[in-house]
Amino acid sequence: MTVRAPPPFAKGSAMSCAVACDARLRPHDLLRLRHLPAFDGEPAWVRDAFERAPYAVVRRALAAEGFVAIGMRGAQRSQRYGTWVTSTDILEAVSPEALARGEPLAGRGTLPAFAALAALQRDATNPLHGLVWGPTGSAGFELATQLTAVTESSDLDLLIRTPDRFSRESAAGLLNLLQTLARQTGIRVDAQLETPAGGVALAEWAAGKARVMARQASGPQLIADPWAAAHVADT
Repeated sequence: MTVRAPPPFAKGSAMSCAVACDARLRPHDLLRLRHLPAFDGEPAWVRDAFERAPYAVVRRALAAEGFVAIGMRGAQRSQRYGTWVTSTDILEAVSPEALARGEPLAGRGTLPAFAALAALQRDATNPLHGLVWGPTGSAGFELATQLTAVTESSDLDLLIRTPDRFSRESAAGLLNLLQTLARQTGIRVDAQLETPAGGVALAEWAAGKARVMARQASGPQLIADPWAAAHVADT
């Protein structure tokens, strides 16, 4: 269960910036932090998690200038905390695509999530090699921090950047590849398309639904075409 800290700014001031007032930061980027502000009601595990790994992930939320919405992860799957930092708290940002060729720590490559990632890295013919993509979730966290986060049952979560229209046919082909890989490794392999309208599950887009759920900073929204707004802007 995710617990969220209240925004440290007036609600009305958040409307100008969708994630952070810094175009360099995007949802799913991992941030190395110099400081983590404390808020009332913070879970007891948060300080220990920060001491162990001073990293957080950029989450989707409206933010005021100078603030970034982040998610902290603890040792347990249920330990997730949504909170806030200022831009000056950030030392470094690591994008999922920067981890696409990453290798796990010695002796951990046989874990199913890392085995699945290695299979995708090796196969130069798979559709991902024409796209910008990378691991998120526990695999991305471990690759970025070099601290153990992946377990035998961990999923492999992927982010695929699709600023241009990604056809339903291409999505179906990629989904079939990932489902085959999931059966071979015995874990879930989930992918999210990062579109101009927000994050859209690959499986939803491939399914041919009339409308799909786009995850946006202001909240989820059902839309018919995740690339429509970008198309209008370009015309």
